[in-house]
Amino acid sequence: MKKKYKIWNILKWTGFGVLVLAAVFFLVRAIGKAIYSKTPDGGINESMYIDINGTKQWINIYGKDVEHPVLLYLHGGPGSSTSDIDYAFTRKWADVYTVVTWDQRNCGKSYDKEQKDIVLTRELFLTDGKEVTEFILDYLSKEKLTILGHSWGSIFGANLVLEYPEYYECFIGAGQLVDYMENEEEFRQQALLWAEGDEETLKLIDQLTPDHVTMEHFAARNEIMKKYGYDMMANGSDYNLVSTIIFNPNYSLTDWLDYFKRDMGVYLDFFASKEFASFSLKGRTDYQIPFYNINGDKDYQTNYLLAQEYFEQVNAPYKQLYCMKNMTHGLLESDSEGFSKIIHQIAEKEKQNKH
Repeated sequence: MKKKYKIWNILKWTGFGVLVLAAVFFLVRAIGKAIYSKTPDGGINESMYIDINGTKQWINIYGKDVEHPVLLYLHGGPGSSTSDIDYAFTRKWADVYTVVTWDQRNCGKSYDKEQKDIVLTRELFLTDGKEVTEFILDYLSKEKLTILGHSWGSIFGANLVLEYPEYYECFIGAGQLVDYMENEEEFRQQALLWAEGDEETLKLIDQLTPDHVTMEHFAARNEIMKKYGYDMMANGSDYNLVSTIIFNPNYSLTDWLDYFKRDMGVYLDFFASKEFASFSLKGRTDYQIPFYNINGDKDYQTNYLLAQEYFEQVNAPYKQLYCMKNMTHGLLESDSEGFSKIIHQIAEKEKQNKH
């Protein structure tokens, strides 16, 4: 009896301890969410689902002064929404821009299992981007906005401003992607230089299929980058990712549960399609608006050397290239402060250009 009583006591106090910890966690989370959900005086902080091209898609609008110019941030992937963490770095631009973050079609908070069989096309994405832009301009009473795209967002954004220049003030590409197949082949060639006869790496290189990407291709590529110190988060983050996730003002517990239930197969199909290849910027170099690039000098996920070559070919009213030292593909998270300083410089340059 005494032994059973002791076991019961241990279980009881363990359960009580778990409940206390859970209560503290949810209390701290609620306080953190409340802080980040505040609207700045004279500013804006709104989240909403909007009707885009026959679907509901999620955006957040945050800024410290509604009179500021508007910046639309396009996340990477395709299909890799960053709404779980991006408020931590996009809000660092909010004293010079009203920043709109958007979970693109069928990913992040815009995920809809009813769309899992849809065929993704260039026309579909461009229409989505145009309609989101038109909604933002109307909602915020602006004539034009700036696009900032990272990775996939950079090639998507470049296609948007080339197609609809009348909507945009300038383009900022970060981790600029130019041509996906060329990018993957260039990675293969770079990996061969890194390997220098290393049989283990050479076996991984044999799994690379630049002309037809597969999950095995991505896995091998990521393992090679990690081995040689070039993976996306090789530099870590200059802010706390765990607390950023816990205090995320835009995610409920239901959102987090849904986050891990997503079927992203439609995006893998898109990767391997001619439609994705059709976003290529090769031979498309004439921009009617200012063109900015921000790349890391250790970025081989979207090869920074190919991005620099493209930049040299660009014709634009104004262009400027920024190269962040010792940065891989995760430059927005790894050096969000340094990245933010560049965004402030661009905002100032655009302000001067208008006068």
